[in-house]
Amino acid sequence: MIMDNTEIIQALKDCNAVQFGDFTLASGQKSNFYIDIKKASTDPKTLKIIADYIARLIPTVTDGSEIIIGGVELGGVPIATAVSLSTEKPLLIIRKATKEYGTKSRYVGDLDTAKEIILMEDVTTSGGSVKKAILALKEDGANIKKVITIVDRESGAADSLKEAGVELIPLVCSSELVE
Repeated sequence: MIMDNTEIIQALKDCNAVQFGDFTLASGQKSNFYIDIKKASTDPKTLKIIADYIARLIPTVTDGSEIIIGGVELGGVPIATAVSLSTEKPLLIIRKATKEYGTKSRYVGDLDTAKEIILMEDVTTSGGSVKKAILALKEDGANIKKVITIVDRESGAADSLKEAGVELIPLVCSSELVE
């Protein structure tokens, strides 16, 4: 089911998340535009539009099994938190590394391997950072089949995640933002 993403595109533009200039991305790639999703995830109106959209999308991309909403620090956390609130599904935050103190856990929340985790990501380029989280989660027995990203820069993330057995579901492709 393809859902109309016009409202998200407009909200991203309205909060100035789309910027033009010379940028180096987290992947190391150079780009003449930058998607600053932090502007969207810190703007309550835009974040609510995104979370409500994802809440409507989830039933169309899952098989009806119990799910957990996951977010990789830092960019995925506000999105996952908002989606968790909107869907009333449990939240799991995945740290980039296991902490060295306290419980020494990589996760905040309960990793229930009987439930499917749907990861939220802010922007995907090569998919490298979210793929690291997926591989760590799978090592711990997690069931992950889908990553929902607000913006896919269309630079290989979908293919990279497919290699890990995970489908990338973009709400918006970068070509839709810069056209």
